[in-house]
Amino acid sequence: MATVDWTADANEALALSLVRAEEDKQVLGNEETYEEFHPTFTYPIYGEDEKIYGYQDLVIDLRFASGSLAPYLSVRYAQKLDASTTVDNVEGILKEFIPPDYDTEEAAFLARVQEDAVSFRPLGNLIHSYTRPVPSTSGSSSATPEVVEYEVYHATWNDPGFREYHRRMQIFILLYIEAGSYINEDDDAWDFVVLYEKRKRQNGTETYHFIGYSSLYNFYCFPEKLRMRLSQFVIVPPYQRQGHGSELYKAIYNYVLSRPPISELTVEDPAEAFEDLRDRNDLRMLLAHKQFMQEGFGGEAVSHGGGKVRKQKTRARATPMGASSGMVKGKGKMGPPVDKAWAEKWRTQLKIAGRQFHRLVEMLILMHLDPADIPAARAYRLHVKERLYRFNFEILAQLEKEERLEKLEETFQSLREDYLRILAMIK
Repeated sequence: MATVDWTADANEALALSLVRAEEDKQVLGNEETYEEFHPTFTYPIYGEDEKIYGYQDLVIDLRFASGSLAPYLSVRYAQKLDASTTVDNVEGILKEFIPPDYDTEEAAFLARVQEDAVSFRPLGNLIHSYTRPVPSTSGSSSATPEVVEYEVYHATWNDPGFREYHRRMQIFILLYIEAGSYINEDDDAWDFVVLYEKRKRQNGTETYHFIGYSSLYNFYCFPEKLRMRLSQFVIVPPYQRQGHGSELYKAIYNYVLSRPPISELTVEDPAEAFEDLRDRNDLRMLLAHKQFMQEGFGGEAVSHGGGKVRKQKTRARATPMGASSGMVKGKGKMGPPVDKAWAEKWRTQLKIAGRQFHRLVEMLILMHLDPADIPAARAYRLHVKERLYRFNFEILAQLEKEERLEKLEETFQSLREDYLRILAMIK
């Protein structure tokens, strides 16, 4: 007789849905689906192994009203082991991570979805909006291209009702950010930026649907400014890989630029996917900045709204490392090497954190670099290695000179390959 397996994979068992009212479903495209997707992580809730014991065919049905995020929870299974201390209390564990006012009756929840769809409006202040074409529907016959609007709102604990709303959306941090955790509600230094889809029904009524959000923490920055740190950033799976993350990031960056008290935007331990997103958007922003590009690469460098910079061939000798003036005639402030005072002026003005700005400048120089210009290539290599040495000084200082040089060269080549990978994404 076959052995029965009473262990379920928590990531597969937990099904998430963003439920829309029937009138909102009628305008969805053929490929649009916002229900029954799964988490990436469940270990913060169900333990490191992400396993649940004591059930067969377990389904944890966790739904949210698509705009208000009012929750519903139902646990179903084909069979459960007889009462035992080893059987996991599925609902008892999960309810510690969601607001206590969740529905357990499906009819009551669906009625709430219908009501909230019309009454819910985003909390906070609108800071950014953009549009996308309406996904095709089987019944669509309009000759006029229609669009879906998307809006980004900035909120704090001071916005009435936002604390309660945050308690509903914060579970997505646990489910999609590795090592994600809930933040301290008693700390007033938090800001939030939330992204919504604004969709028109057939009768013209507009309804809002949650896409994702970011939490931002304000630090004191001497002498009288704030440094804003992007701490958490999540886009729910039905909206991923559609450019919404980039729009949310741009909204955050432009908000920082618009706020005189904020000196710069930093990012807390970014995951690789987010680091790529940040790099792509920062690079496109710099490439589209006409004055920055012209000063950086000389009069012939032209911004193309994100396109390539025109290469400027030269065989002139590179300026010695560390020089901040006496650039080769015809070259801009990025050299190489970079005019450090000029770079710091722009870094401060653009409110980009130091390491990130230096990486971006290095990528732009590499993009512009003429492979035939050997002195410039050498100056670039030395410029990057100087930064790498400072950044990794404590480790490198412990190595013998030959090993240290070898390690620096290895790191430089690896970094160069990564820069080329990122640059390929924006061409």
